[in-house]
Amino acid sequence: MHIEKAILDKVNVWLTPTFDTETHEAIREMMTTAPKELEDSFYKNLEFGTGGMRGIMGVGTNRINKYTLGKNTQGLSDYLKQSFPGEQLKVAIAYDCRHNSNTLAKVVADVFSANGIKVFLFSEMRPTPELSFAVKHLGCHSGIVLTASHNPPEYNGYKVYWQDGGQLVPPQDNEIIQMIEALDYSEIKFEANNDLIEYIDIQLDEAFTNSAIQNATFNTSAAAKENLKIVFTSLHGTSIKLVPDVLAKAGYSNVAIVKEQAEPDGNFPTVKSPNPEEPEALTMALELAEKTNADIVIGTDPDSDRLGVAVRNTEGKMILLNGNQSMVVMTHFLLQQWKKQGKLTGTEFVGSTIVSTPMMLELASGYDVECKVGLTGFKWIAKFIKDFPNQKFIGGGEESFGFMVGDAVRDKDAVASTLLVCEMAAQAKEKGSSLYKELLQMYVDFGFYKEHLISITKKGIEGANEIKQMMVDLRENPMKEINGQRVVCIEDYQSSKGRDLINNEEFGIAIPKSNVLIYYLEDGSKICARPSGTEPKIKFYFSVNCAIEDINDIPEAETYLDNKIKNIIAEMQLN
Repeated sequence: MHIEKAILDKVNVWLTPTFDTETHEAIREMMTTAPKELEDSFYKNLEFGTGGMRGIMGVGTNRINKYTLGKNTQGLSDYLKQSFPGEQLKVAIAYDCRHNSNTLAKVVADVFSANGIKVFLFSEMRPTPELSFAVKHLGCHSGIVLTASHNPPEYNGYKVYWQDGGQLVPPQDNEIIQMIEALDYSEIKFEANNDLIEYIDIQLDEAFTNSAIQNATFNTSAAAKENLKIVFTSLHGTSIKLVPDVLAKAGYSNVAIVKEQAEPDGNFPTVKSPNPEEPEALTMALELAEKTNADIVIGTDPDSDRLGVAVRNTEGKMILLNGNQSMVVMTHFLLQQWKKQGKLTGTEFVGSTIVSTPMMLELASGYDVECKVGLTGFKWIAKFIKDFPNQKFIGGGEESFGFMVGDAVRDKDAVASTLLVCEMAAQAKEKGSSLYKELLQMYVDFGFYKEHLISITKKGIEGANEIKQMMVDLRENPMKEINGQRVVCIEDYQSSKGRDLINNEEFGIAIPKSNVLIYYLEDGSKICARPSGTEPKIKFYFSVNCAIEDINDIPEAETYLDNKIKNIIAEMQLN
């Protein structure tokens, strides 16, 4: 097959003496046996997306390897020196259970130390939220975690955190990327200064555990804690290192752990995808719940920042809450507790994202608390905390099964969130209710909101072009009516402009630019299109709602809203 000259030029750079023999051999092998793979490995540089940089491990500029991560780290080192002249720079590094995570973490530590930067490196795998905590706790300038979250086993990734414990946001991310791209691979300093690398573990674990308990417990009685039957699965990930200990320390003794999934394993052998967003991932946990007659099931993803929650419905059947549902019940519980403790003074806020349920706005309004809404990704919620120091952050989340309790961790945190969910469930059970019944009552009090997500995967160069064209069509040929409802407003976050189609008025959007498009219909429905920042996907988010007067109205309302979503999807030709 023909390979473009620009790609071959990149390949030839990687055949120079700057790169090791193993790399040379892998490239020559691809040249003769897998030219298509060679093209995909070099046709672009890996990019920073919503959740940092993720990619398939292997040789090439579009792959995760010691050279692409080394170059990132060299560029970040240079940027840190420029940003904090004269200071003794400090960074923290953590990694998850994925293949090569520990060796890649050491490469990153070596490069930082070779640049004279003090490194705190976790001695073993740890949950991502503990890295965010460690950055602040140790007074670091930056932090790195090696993880690809819930991606397939062949992936790994590199997430960058700043002084506040939150992930990088503009303009810093672009400034760092420019410094990385300006570097030559020969400029990477790989020779470690081991005197500058300090291994960390138990003391950080204790501080992090105590912080989680302090932020996520709310005077639940010892009897209620003992009476709650919990099933927990770490889905072969890092949460096994801390979640069982946190639950035990907080007083939850009735915890059954899915043993077959308790061993960290980058192959994730018992699941198709180690993603608690996928119901199938919790199959074994749900089976154990039936054997133990559990009240609640909780599963976390490999790096322990997302959690899936299953609870018993009114018929006693275990059902998986979606990310929006778990987010609103956690937010509502926090708001209730803060109000009960007299901590709502008018300066508090909760956080959410533009693709998450609008029910968050209703909840906040019901407690006279502000709801700040940002782009997809917890880095934007963390930025709110940094940008509004005179306001107190209560909690917040997004639809993709992530939640953040308080501001000790500045990223989604399945450790503290698991404990919070158990607090809610224990208190509800003690008063003769359940977590599910609490959710149903919220629908009566704040409106019945139903969300749905479609994720369309398009791999490789062709797929990227198809996704690009879908967004072009939605922008340049906008739909005027969907499912018999007029489109009343379109927000384009790429151009930072919205248009009120009823009054034909344009308005500005005071949120950073992003390739996101939102359609609002006259009945309150919301449709959002967003290409993924870290995966070869385009995602469509649907939100519909209606008012109900009684819990008994829910089955009929649910059928009505389900049909509405189906009709919208059909009309947009997305099924």
